Amino acid sequence: MTSNDERPPNFLRRLLWLGAFIVVLFGLYSAGWFYLAGKVKSEAGKAVTELNGNGIEADCANLTVSGYPSSFAVSCDSLAYQDDTRNVAASLGSLHAATHITQILSPGVDLRGPLRTSVPGMAPLWIDWDTLRANVKLSWPLPRRVSLEAESLSAQTDPADGTDPVELFSAGTAAGQLRPNGQDIDYAGSFTDLEIDPDAIDGRVLPPLDGSGDVTLKNGAALIKTQTKSLRGQAVDIGKLDLSSGTARVTVSGPVSIDADGLIDADLMIKLSDPKAVAAILGKAIPEQKSQIKTGFAGLALLGNEPSMPLKVVKGKASLGFIPLGRIKPVD
Repeated sequence: MTSNDERPPNFLRRLLWLGAFIVVLFGLYSAGWFYLAGKVKSEAGKAVTELNGNGIEADCANLTVSGYPSSFAVSCDSLAYQDDTRNVAASLGSLHAATHITQILSPGVDLRGPLRTSVPGMAPLWIDWDTLRANVKLSWPLPRRVSLEAESLSAQTDPADGTDPVELFSAGTAAGQLRPNGQDIDYAGSFTDLEIDPDAIDGRVLPPLDGSGDVTLKNGAALIKTQTKSLRGQAVDIGKLDLSSGTARVTVSGPVSIDADGLIDADLMIKLSDPKAVAAILGKAIPEQKSQIKTGFAGLALLGNEPSMPLKVVKGKASLGFIPLGRIKPVD
């Protein structure tokens, strides 16, 4: 049999089958995407409807789901919550949450301000920023990680009541991250160029501050589930809290706990860098104690430029080294 009589390879049929398979697969994917989009929209609407009533009003204005085909995004033009029974209210400029379809469990959320809050016992707040982004690594029963990053963060009392607003603070950047660690919750955060308005702290003056730290909340996973509102019976382990301005720096580390009666126990180590600069800052912030601060820090300066000392609190009774500091009131 000659080559002209042989049956040609069936590439065309295979190509057609491959094309048909791709079309069916894309059709199934499209159907799944639009089903999920509809489900998200209906469940969000259902959740808002269930919240409303009994003095509660909640709203996610103009909820939209978009991003087809390569991503998945949920947006609201504004968010609002009001509970007349508890006299609590909060509103947010807008929300946009998006994730690529290949990283469906790692959404990013962009939030627009201002965040306006009203709770009993506090002046209404107006918190704003240039950018605020949250990133989440979803898992069960708790996310593997939740992080926040903000630029040009500021806060003031809400001028809605017609009074002149009181500036509270501003910060160049602020960031924080929470992640489960077994039954505990780890937190790490930082901020730069924090300026606290003197009117917010009774006219006291502080320079711009930078800070960072990491803290572990003991048994934090259970506390989140139970939504406890009391600090009593809680404990934290401070890996490091660092506060600085120029050459002045204060670093704190060690465990802190609160017993059932609200009394604090702590075994902390405090490290100072440039004690004279720290004393100068404290002298301006607490002018009524300026003389005592100057005297005490003059002694610390004899220990070098980076002295360390223990701060112990036993059942609310505090002492710095061998110096008694008095009692700390029980906390709620």
